[in-house]
Amino acid sequence: MPIKQSVPEAPFSEKLLASLDHIEYRRIQNAEDFEDIARLRYKAYKAQDVLPVGAVDMLDEIDFDRNAYVFGIHHYEELIATIRVHYVTPDHRVCQSTGVFPDAVHAFLDAGMTLIDPARFAVDPAVVAELPTIPYITLRPSIMAAIHFDADRVLQHIRPPHASFYKRIFLADIVVPPTMAGIYGFELTLLASRVKEVRPQLMRRFPLFRSEAYERRMMFGNEAQFDSPPLTVLPTARIAGRPTSQEMAFAE
Repeated sequence: MPIKQSVPEAPFSEKLLASLDHIEYRRIQNAEDFEDIARLRYKAYKAQDVLPVGAVDMLDEIDFDRNAYVFGIHHYEELIATIRVHYVTPDHRVCQSTGVFPDAVHAFLDAGMTLIDPARFAVDPAVVAELPTIPYITLRPSIMAAIHFDADRVLQHIRPPHASFYKRIFLADIVVPPTMAGIYGFELTLLASRVKEVRPQLMRRFPLFRSEAYERRMMFGNEAQFDSPPLTVLPTARIAGRPTSQEMAFAE
């Protein structure tokens, strides 16, 4: 009887990259799509028992701020996750983290830094087991935004048990230790990644976070740049960083 040879398991970084194959990012802009996002947020937060105190509508005023970018993540064309990414500058300080940790955020901005503040992270509970890489896929736009806007920090205001994930993956530093957040009724902590410093290591360890400049422009660019705004954006992580045909010819 022939001996069955085991096939080496693919590295985790390759699994992450492969999980993008059927993913689309969609910028949320019309009322119907925002309603879908609100329903997904409610479903995800209720399942995790993290609904804000007195929550009625899962949309808020800063969803429509001029520096807010709300995305739906679709898998085989089904909405499975969402995230809101804020670009925060000394001249425009609106973001979720400012409301929770104002002193720490204003300290960064007073020092002249620019920030990316990902918030409203929500994943359909039904797909977590089927697609365990979804947290990485959902957080990918925050890294893309940091590159697009050349930001100094990516913030993470999170529940304390999740801090180890952000330290390990995004090499984040603790800025504010666990503190009771009144609007939620539970503790939150604030972390920040020195994104310019950690970017080479992050991209080397997790190629999923790579992207081409045109993908970032479609995600975060001004609509006036396009004849018609892109409806969906396909990830470019697989091709990002590859040499062009001209560069390969030169190398030969």
